[in-house]
Amino acid sequence: MTLDLEEMTTEEKLKTMEMLRNDLCRSAPDLSSPSWHEDVLKERERMIRDGKDKFVDWNQAKKDIRNSIP
Repeated sequence: MTLDLEEMTTEEKLKTMEMLRNDLCRSAPDLSSPSWHEDVLKERERMIRDGKDKFVDWNQAKKDIRNSIP
């Protein structure tokens, strides 16, 4: 199967991603995170605890991401 991504609308791409994600969740329930993921999460928790990082409101985070893209 091939998808002509350049011909797909953004909505079609998002629906396709959602379908793939849902299928993966159903067919691979025992899929585990990569080993490095735990280390990254622990480091982020440490930075929050040490006051070197902070949580950001999700709406603000999305705005910041959009503003950072040229």
